Amino acid sequence: MKALNVTVIYYSSTGTNYTLANWAEEAAKELACETRVRKVPELAPREAIQQNPAWQAHYEATQTIPVATLDDLTWADVLIFSMPTRYGMIASQMKQFLDTTGGLFAKGLLVDKVVTAMTSAQNDHGGQETTLISFYTQMFHWGALVVTPGYTSSAVNAAGGNPYGTSVTARKDAADKTDDKTYRAAVFHQVQRAIQIARKLKA
Repeated sequence: MKALNVTVIYYSSTGTNYTLANWAEEAAKELACETRVRKVPELAPREAIQQNPAWQAHYEATQTIPVATLDDLTWADVLIFSMPTRYGMIASQMKQFLDTTGGLFAKGLLVDKVVTAMTSAQNDHGGQETTLISFYTQMFHWGALVVTPGYTSSAVNAAGGNPYGTSVTARKDAADKTDDKTYRAAVFHQVQRAIQIARKLKA
């Protein structure tokens, strides 16, 4: 069978979701998929970015990452999204990108794409679950096939037990939990589960 195409699309201000996106690409490559990693455009004004040293550093360090286009969606068999939560909803940068997909939606070009998503917040109850649920709402409109990790592996429980998708608590006053191998294992399980289901559909 021809290798599946996997596009990982992320938004990250200080790097947590960038890390998740890179892990997702590693997981896809482990299953011999063709991959693309793309960021959505930054909408925040430079003054806001410059007030946060971590945001500024990450912004400058990722200038060479290609920006997501509609072609990245149509090319893919599997779409993996990663974005932080903002007040329990998806970040505006990701929402703005999704709002540009109306033309593809109208032509039915997003139907049957296998989709899964990940998120992060600064505390354990900062809206991780509602962010993923609100994100998947648009996927239902696309006619995409949403694949969540559910409780299909002990890796899910070890990383906090979010059945909707891997979610990371990235506190400012603690070590970045994306260094924890348990979160990497959860990302690998989630991504590879989505790819395996996509392969069955393709077959």
